[in-house]
Amino acid sequence: DYPLQCGVTAPQVQKKATGDLDADGNPETVAVVRCASGSGTPPSGVYVIAQPAQGKPRVVATLVDPKDRLSVTDFAVRDGAVTATLLGYSSPDVPSCCPDTEDNAKWQWQDGSFVRSEQPAAKSI
Repeated sequence: DYPLQCGVTAPQVQKKATGDLDADGNPETVAVVRCASGSGTPPSGVYVIAQPAQGKPRVVATLVDPKDRLSVTDFAVRDGAVTATLLGYSSPDVPSCCPDTEDNAKWQWQDGSFVRSEQPAAKSI
């Protein structure tokens, strides 16, 4: 279950990829999830899911929170890192149909948590 409330519909997994992100020998799954939308560009959540030795898979980290109003386009898990292109909005006045900023993000496991790498400043698209 993802920590995303979509009303009467279930969250939709847009993309997912698997890799050993914390070098423990067990793969984690990273999923890009959003609510269905009739129009506009619904925000995405990016979640890291781990499978414990016993029990059900569970979300262990949120890399992108849907509350941040970001949409994920390019997405990959490679070499122990998660990379994504994030589309966002320069102000609350920008309509949800038309994100106007783009940022390249990269997260890696460091000292017990996921750390987002420094990236160039967001640019307008």
